[in-house]
Formats: sequence, C-alpha cells, structure tokens
Amino acid sequence: MPNGNIVVTEERGTRVITLRRPSKKNAITQDMYREMSRAIDTAQNDPDIRCMIITGGSGVFTAGDDIDDFMQAEPNSETLSDGAKFLYSLALNVKPIIAAVDGASIGMGTVMLFHCDYVLASNAATFSAPYIHLGLVPVGAASLLMPNTMGYQRAFAMLVMGRTFTAAEAHAAGFVNTVVSPGHTEVEARKVARDICRLPAEAVAASRKLLRAAPEELTRRIDQEAHLFGERLKSDEAIAAFKAFANRKKR
Repeated sequence: MPNGNIVVTEERGTRVITLRRPSKKNAITQDMYREMSRAIDTAQNDPDIRCMIITGGSGVFTAGDDIDDFMQAEPNSETLSDGAKFLYSLALNVKPIIAAVDGASIGMGTVMLFHCDYVLASNAATFSAPYIHLGLVPVGAASLLMPNTMGYQRAFAMLVMGRTFTAAEAHAAGFVNTVVSPGHTEVEARKVARDICRLPAEAVAASRKLLRAAPEELTRRIDQEAHLFGERLKSDEAIAAFKAFANRKKR
C-alpha cells in the first residue's frame, strides 16, 4: 500500500519496496528510512514473504539523503538515527533482497546495494558514494563491504576519491549481477524473485547465511562509521562543505 514516498506491495511471495519521490529524484528523508525499515523488519517472520525487491522505478534509483531533511534532523553528533535503523534492518535481514537500479544511485542508494543479494541495473545507471565531497566518511558498513566485494583499489576510487561508476564498471567490479535496458530493471527483478521463490526456503536462508558477513560484524562496522561520521560533521571541512551546498541552493 502507498505510504508517503514509499510504496510497499506484495506479489507471489515477493515484497516490493518502491521509492516514489520523483520530484526530488527519490532523495531519502527520515520518514522514508522509517518506512523502508518497517517494510524490511515486518517481512522477517512472515513465511509468505520469500524475498524482497527495492526499486526506484524507471529513470532514477535515488539521489541519496535529502540534504535539507538531513540537516534539519541532524543538528549535532547524534547522527543518522533513522538512517542507522534502516542500515540495521539491512544488516539483520534474513530474506534475499533484489535491487532494481535504473538511473542514478547516489550515497545511500549505492551503499544499500552492498547489503542486497542480487542487483540489476540498466545501462543508464550510475553509482557513487561521494561522502568525501562533504568532508564525511562512508556509512552503512561500506568500508567493510565494498573492499570485500570489489577490491581495495575500486573501493578507494569510490569512497576516498568520490568517483562515479557506470553500470558496465559496476558489473565488472562485481556488485551488479546483470545489466539490462532502461525501463526493464523492475520486470527483470521480478523474474529473479520468482526464481528465488521457487527454491527451498530453508536451504536458501542457510546458504545465504553462509555467504554473508555475520550480522554482528556488519553492525559493529556501522556503529564505528557512525561515530566517525558524527565527528566529521563537526569538522571545519564538513561545515564548509555544507555551507557551500546551502549557498548553491540559494542561487
């Protein structure tokens, strides 16, 4: 059912979580984080839900955090309260998650993909986690998951240099499974979901658990990054970067 800028539907054992805020390129607010967390958390003990899809619809996945909303919600070092809850939901999740990315995937949009189990992208998709440009550090256990997935050098390019990856580069780096034509990511994601739903559920859960980092390892890194993130928010570099961002918006 629609709930603000997050729409949650269910079909054939699959829960589909859709970011729907096209006027803001699906930029994520604290309310949206809460709704996504709820959609993931309530699926955990529901045997009728075999897997989940996260999508932004056609043309854009998400522009990442809504900076205006973030600045209003986070005036001090108590950082990312709702964002952290969402990250914990991803880290503790036991159901396969498929991501369907069509268009830009920025910041949290890219970070969350490393918590997903299968990622489809259109050849128009781009991926970046440019926290460095705001004088900040990675979040969401990105500093653990990205090097483990695509190697240190690629992770350095994305997280420390702020580089943007194309769909082809993301596929070569190993965090995108399949590249499809624009407008087809969600359709193809539903096909993958049907394949997963046909498999023995307990065996899928056990195999998935063996493949992934332990939840406590993920949450420990999430907390470590959040602490550093809070410190960085008070730094001269971050304050100057946020002021520059606000000035650009006024022009």
